[in-house]
Amino acid sequence: MPDITPYRFCTAPLMDWSDRHCRYLWRLLSKRARLYTEMVTTGALIHGDRERFLRFDPAEAPVALQLGGSDPAELARCAHWAEQWGYNEVNLNCGCPSDRVQSGMFGACLMARPKLVAECVRAMIESCALPVTVKHRIGIDEMESYQQLLDFIGPVAEAGCKVFIVHARKAWLQGLSPKQNREIPPLNYPWVYQLKADLPQLAIVLNGGINSLQECDTHLGQLDGVMLGRAAYQNPWLLADVDRHLFGATNPVASRDEVIAQLLPYVVAELAAGTQLHHITRHVLGLYQGLPGARQFRRHISENAHRTGAGVEVLEQAYRFVSGAAVQPA
Repeated sequence: MPDITPYRFCTAPLMDWSDRHCRYLWRLLSKRARLYTEMVTTGALIHGDRERFLRFDPAEAPVALQLGGSDPAELARCAHWAEQWGYNEVNLNCGCPSDRVQSGMFGACLMARPKLVAECVRAMIESCALPVTVKHRIGIDEMESYQQLLDFIGPVAEAGCKVFIVHARKAWLQGLSPKQNREIPPLNYPWVYQLKADLPQLAIVLNGGINSLQECDTHLGQLDGVMLGRAAYQNPWLLADVDRHLFGATNPVASRDEVIAQLLPYVVAELAAGTQLHHITRHVLGLYQGLPGARQFRRHISENAHRTGAGVEVLEQAYRFVSGAAVQPA
């Protein structure tokens, strides 16, 4: 049985959302959450700008790199780079249902090829010392039985994977968009609970439909971990009580204002390095959700952060709508 503590609370890999700026913000809110990158394809790392895709701030750790691919040798090569770059885990995507991913023969369609996934996992484990984990659905298309889910997990576990992150919905590879695949197929938590009962030697982490820490408590009564995606992105302040509520530790920040105060120096440094402001501030839009001034905060950032030459003052000015006082960079 692997050490399950790192997986007790995870943030999901979210395409186009959970980039390094998003993860920096999330780390200000929780020191104990395990953060996942958005999916990076093996082709992007092998043929593209590797530094762009692998670079992250050391403050983000612990952070896992999620890979998309289906060639064992290529995945092994990329897993080795993940270790070299200082990641804490490498995760194989077997859950994304998009057409683009299917055309590349990776993502959820790999659930139909458990032997290939096992080969990929074995090659990745042999190439690095990092934990190699798999994120997948409870099934795809005509996979209707719990036994078929076991038939996928069995060979992959035998190959050495000890941590399975299970999105508790099927994926329909034809006829539903990725967005619809997150909403239309019904959630099936009992199957995920049954996996843990049947395979107690494995760490089973639940993903899908979790919107609060109270719901996390319910699932953690039967599973090793939970993973939140859109709920954490749309309302980042949810993460601020993770350390106390789920780990019995001290929360790293006491207020949203403290988050802004800590984020401003990061913004200044990133702007100096050539980052465009809106690449950072788009992740902050939900920080004051439900509080007075939140709408003006979001609007000011949305209308001004993308402008040519936009600087840290845009965030400072937006902050005044929710605080009434400016915060200066440290």
